[in-house]
Amino acid sequence: MGKIQVEDCEIEGLKIITPNVIGDARGYFVETYNARDMKEAGIDRVFVQDNQSASKRGVIRGLHFQINHPQAKLVRVIKGEVFDVAVDLRKGSATYGKWKGVLLSAENHKQFYIPEGFAHGFLVVSDYAEFCYKCTDFYHPGDEGGIMYNDPEVGVEWPIADDMELVFSERDTKWGSILDLNK
Repeated sequence: MGKIQVEDCEIEGLKIITPNVIGDARGYFVETYNARDMKEAGIDRVFVQDNQSASKRGVIRGLHFQINHPQAKLVRVIKGEVFDVAVDLRKGSATYGKWKGVLLSAENHKQFYIPEGFAHGFLVVSDYAEFCYKCTDFYHPGDEGGIMYNDPEVGVEWPIADDMELVFSERDTKWGSILDLNK
């Protein structure tokens, strides 16, 4: 494939994308999104909203999803490093409840494509990180769902350092288990 390398994951639909980075004495240039290349990679989506967040070390955002307006996301880090996680919530999926984690950083330029039907979250492992994501649907207040980051039914293996103080939003401390979604 031309400008990007695409790695399919063991969970169908998830893709790790590595763009072509051109570097020289001035720095680097990278094309972060090209609809033609994405279509060739099997990601033929229209993204309608871009978001960016900044977080300090130890922040966990997630695991979130929208209930009635699910979003596919294309995520990347422009400063720092995060451990990004997607959890399969697609009913009837052979990998329902399974998770995939990817280390995304400003240095590796990797992107993670997460289709609709997944919970998504990340842990900041560097001192500070800026995180960008493209979404296929708009944010709908009141349509939020989530599962707790440490749900034993999912078993995400977060790379939490011994000296890391975890930081959550109040909302993220109140999510339940994946088992609660099926009630």
